[in-house]
Amino acid sequence: MFKGSIVALITPMDVNGKICRTSLKKLVKYHIKNNTKAIVSVGTTGESSTLNQKEHYEVVLLTVEFSNGKIPIIAGTGANSTLEAIALTKKFEKSGICACLSVVPYYNKPTQHGLYKHFQSIAESTHIPQILYNVPSRTGCDMHPNTIIKLSELQNIIGIKEATGDLSRIHKIKKYTKKNFFLISGDDNTALDFIQLGGDGVISVTANIAAKQMSEMCKFALQKQFRSARLINEKLIPIHESLFLESNPIPVKWAAWKLGLINHQNLRLPLTTLSEKSQKRLMQALKKSNII
Repeated sequence: MFKGSIVALITPMDVNGKICRTSLKKLVKYHIKNNTKAIVSVGTTGESSTLNQKEHYEVVLLTVEFSNGKIPIIAGTGANSTLEAIALTKKFEKSGICACLSVVPYYNKPTQHGLYKHFQSIAESTHIPQILYNVPSRTGCDMHPNTIIKLSELQNIIGIKEATGDLSRIHKIKKYTKKNFFLISGDDNTALDFIQLGGDGVISVTANIAAKQMSEMCKFALQKQFRSARLINEKLIPIHESLFLESNPIPVKWAAWKLGLINHQNLRLPLTTLSEKSQKRLMQALKKSNII
């Protein structure tokens, strides 16, 4: 379940900024239909930073409900407070999720020892499998390969989402972690190369609007049919790049709305609607990639 294209799902909102259940159900069906391997609910792309804890829990439970066992659900449960991350993780213990995605603590910039203790404490507090999430551009703190390797020795830490874009790390992490430790890209732009170097898949923003293409690209790559995978990926490159014209998930939400995948493009402050200049560039990318 942790190999291939996994979507970092957007959280749809209605005109009043409330969770849009209709759109969420539509999105889950879209990913089941297009063979996405799993859904990450309420991660960065799912606007975890603007949802309160009650809404966070509600969106994950709704995603589990709408999936009806047809696609695994991974819950975003990270926090920069270890106690808060543990509390949120434990809240999902009987929810039906298959794993948690736990981000490196942001803003407080812990040491490598602090990172180890943080994730060790979470792992030891729950039976839910834990996937680490390293994204220094967001957190201001990089979890080094040696720390990842040490954490992989803990029983229910089962993998990592590496969103550094640094492909040189893959070999070392792959070589010194346990055999069944999942290595998942968090960067659509380099995901194909990541898999070719030994990775297991990608937690993807692009999959929100190109689920079938991302699923097929990952399938070919995992089967070592790299020429076929690259032909698909080359068409997606304009999308990979354009979805970060402004802070994620601003562009992908606008694109999903344009494609009719969600009913409204609403975000919550401090996130704002995609600018007209970026709308034009993203629309060009959608056409160039044959998404629209």
